[in-house]
Amino acid sequence: DFNRPTSEFSGGWRMRIELAKILLQKPDLILLDEPTNHMDIESIQWLEDFLINSAKAVMVISHDRAFVDNITNRTIEVTMGRIYDYKAKYSDYLELRKDRRIHQQKAYDEQQKMIAETQEFIDRFKGTYSKTLQVQSRVKMLEKLELVEVDEVDTSALRLKFPPSPRSGQYPVVVEELSKSYGDHVVFKNAGMVIERGQKVAFVGKNGEGKSTMIKAIMKEIDFEGKLEVGHNVKVGYFAQNQASLLDENLTVFETIDHIAVGDIRTKIKDLLGAFMFSGDNTTKKVKVLSGGEKTRLAMIKLLLEPVNVLILDEPTNHLDMKTKDIIKTALKDFAGTLILVSHDRDFLDGLATKVFEFGNKRVREHFEDIKGFLEFKKMENLREIEK
Repeated sequence: DFNRPTSEFSGGWRMRIELAKILLQKPDLILLDEPTNHMDIESIQWLEDFLINSAKAVMVISHDRAFVDNITNRTIEVTMGRIYDYKAKYSDYLELRKDRRIHQQKAYDEQQKMIAETQEFIDRFKGTYSKTLQVQSRVKMLEKLELVEVDEVDTSALRLKFPPSPRSGQYPVVVEELSKSYGDHVVFKNAGMVIERGQKVAFVGKNGEGKSTMIKAIMKEIDFEGKLEVGHNVKVGYFAQNQASLLDENLTVFETIDHIAVGDIRTKIKDLLGAFMFSGDNTTKKVKVLSGGEKTRLAMIKLLLEPVNVLILDEPTNHLDMKTKDIIKTALKDFAGTLILVSHDRDFLDGLATKVFEFGNKRVREHFEDIKGFLEFKKMENLREIEK
């Protein structure tokens, strides 16, 4: 690997190489912009340990809630032209921000009441000679008054509901003794799994261990050895890592959704776009001028409108902010069909996936616990390896 050109490595490995270059310099300050995108869970946990125990000062922009919570002790919020500095990790900051907004709202309501009463006095007595000085005094006071502003809170969050879909068979995906190789490189051998209707499962493992390869096999995009059956009446909705690049770049944001929306949701297209932070002039933008994150959000809306009973999502949270991830996670919790998730985002998987398939060492291992239970198990397993 040391002699291979970096262009041959996956996005996740290239990110690791860039991080290694930075870490070897032993800097006084490390600046990280979305470092966990394209990294597997194990790499993220290694990075967390390094930053906590070895780095001097770190400034990070990230939408990975678990990562941010684990490594930071200070949160800086930029909103409405202001900067707020909290000496707290992200989850504590959310509570402090809520308190701040309650106090702002109270001050705003009291000031609005005072303005209304003052204006009523001015309107009532502005033609009365004996009250002229009092009226002028109040007019000047209102002119000089510094208005209390309440920080903007995004209230556009919409509770998304998947359109109804026909019920699939009892076993949407059955894999038996499945093997896949690229030349001499064996990705996995004799893999087996059974995914039942309504289950929500996560595929986890290091980059390059076969998670996306298994999904491509399920989607019949690649050849393989062994048996893989997609069950009766299965309708698959698939979000690939490059999904955003498959959008029609000549359509506007609104047209992209308008072309596929059917039924009652047609009356709520603007609300739906608003929930994913497309509002006003943004809805008339052409897809070609959107950022990577905006394209990902638009591709996700498209998927949410399709009547499917099996959802396969390959790293759906890359480039998404925390609020959008919460909207999608809530929708997926309510999804009545079967869900297969490839994700390195522990917070996103928490409470969503109830079973884990671990890819590694050329095999697929089934774990009958959620992501928290799996990560606890892995820590114990790693400790046992050290003790051997």
